[in-house]
Amino acid sequence: MDVTERKPLTRSKIGVLMGGQSSEREVSLKTGEAVYRSLVRSGYDAVAIDVGPALYQTMQEQLVEIAFLALHGPGGEDGAIQGFLETLGIPYTGSGVRASAIGMHKVVTKAQLAAEGIPVPNGTVVLRGTAPTLGRILTTCKLKLPVVVKPASQGSTIGVTIVRKPSQWKEALRLAHQYDEEAMVEAFIPGHEVTVSLLGGADGAVTGLPAVEIVAPDGFYDFSAKYEKGRTQYLCPAPLSAAVSRQIRQVAIKTYQVLGCDGAARVDFRITPKGKPYVLEINTVPGMTETSLLPMAAGKAGISYDALTERILQSAIERAGVGSFRAVR
Repeated sequence: MDVTERKPLTRSKIGVLMGGQSSEREVSLKTGEAVYRSLVRSGYDAVAIDVGPALYQTMQEQLVEIAFLALHGPGGEDGAIQGFLETLGIPYTGSGVRASAIGMHKVVTKAQLAAEGIPVPNGTVVLRGTAPTLGRILTTCKLKLPVVVKPASQGSTIGVTIVRKPSQWKEALRLAHQYDEEAMVEAFIPGHEVTVSLLGGADGAVTGLPAVEIVAPDGFYDFSAKYEKGRTQYLCPAPLSAAVSRQIRQVAIKTYQVLGCDGAARVDFRITPKGKPYVLEINTVPGMTETSLLPMAAGKAGISYDALTERILQSAIERAGVGSFRAVR
């Protein structure tokens, strides 16, 4: 159907916020550009905005009335930009301040999920400036090699190390602390890496999209494996039993609801050879690049990329309420 024949969800001016200053800036720019092109194709009045110190002025000049968040990493999906937009009265896509802040901080996420009976890997936190020995960590936390060391508040597998031998321990901590004051140390879960993308609906219902299994080089889904074409194999739907597929969908939806998410999100799992799932983290602003997992899962469910951006846009419209948009002036 031609865009002139369809009725868009809103006539409001949409600012696609992308870029920013986090370590995930380049990925965010790709996500934002893809979203911007999709909105324009669908007939929306959209503008692409590279987020920087002059953001407020730019939004004033562009008369932005609604924000489509395509920001990744600290400052973009940790509640900071969400709080900024709320002070301006600008509705935005995705989760609110609280869910974004919790979802970005893996330690807090794990604590809240564990309290609700959702399975997460066992582990601990090492603060920057402290230097516990690997032996002490393994004994105290009842862990064994390999263990995973990662920053508490980063995405895209930045700063992550799988420590398979003691000689890797100090460098793994140094790398994680380069990005965050807190380094999370947790059990490495052998098995399959699977992710479940979710879409919130107007009636509060949450739709779980087909699961995607990630088969990465050397079994480690690092930054290059995520964003370099051809390095990783994606199986969608994931070749899991019906029982395990149903279980991880239910766990993913419960995770989304426990944290109070809105719009699109993605829950990442490790599943043991015996079929037990462990939640690793939740991504409240999933990537929307050409190699991203959310669009892949949506496509398998019969949702085109353009329809997906509209579904995500709906979360901002619901947050604002009908007729409550206003431009920054």
